[in-house]
Amino acid sequence: MRTCHALAFAASVAIFAGGCGLAGQSKPARAQEAALELNLNARFGRMEMAAEHISPKARDQFFERRRAWGGAVRVADYDLTGLKITGEDDAESYVKIAWYRANEGDLRVTTLKQKWHSDAKGDWKLTEEQRIDGDLGLLGEPPAAPVAGPATPRRSQFPTIYLGSGNGPATDAPAPPPQPAAPPANEPAPASFGEPAPVGALR
Repeated sequence: MRTCHALAFAASVAIFAGGCGLAGQSKPARAQEAALELNLNARFGRMEMAAEHISPKARDQFFERRRAWGGAVRVADYDLTGLKITGEDDAESYVKIAWYRANEGDLRVTTLKQKWHSDAKGDWKLTEEQRIDGDLGLLGEPPAAPVAGPATPRRSQFPTIYLGSGNGPATDAPAPPPQPAAPPANEPAPASFGEPAPVGALR
């Protein structure tokens, strides 16, 4: 998607038209030039210039659909991806537009199909357009509702966690201090440091 290519093509068509006149251009070339100029001017907000390539019956709807452009909707780039002649005086063009919402940072892409009709003077005018692929919202459509996923059960409390190797819950009571081992039944308790040994104590 490169606007510079579209600009270069438009410039080359303009030079060719200036040298040979519109009478020397084929119908597909004139239709492509009109599609390029329309979408380029609409991208940069030059709606009065874009209106020159729109049928009077389609102008109000064209402007209404682009009312948010430059405000809530920002067009980043566009690419004329194709054009074909569908009848003696009818054609269709396909335009891929990259855009984003001003309050978001996500780049979106929408593809439009535009219908054209050549009037008695040989000028191509846009008569109809529709979105055929990509994101909603470029032409004022309401954004698609998010798809709801499966409901996740919500915990009412934190799970109980057990510490240590036991199976029961841990308690906050402090562990009792270690007790000294009791002396054998036939042996008297040892004397404390600095006291005389009890009678009958082994020496």
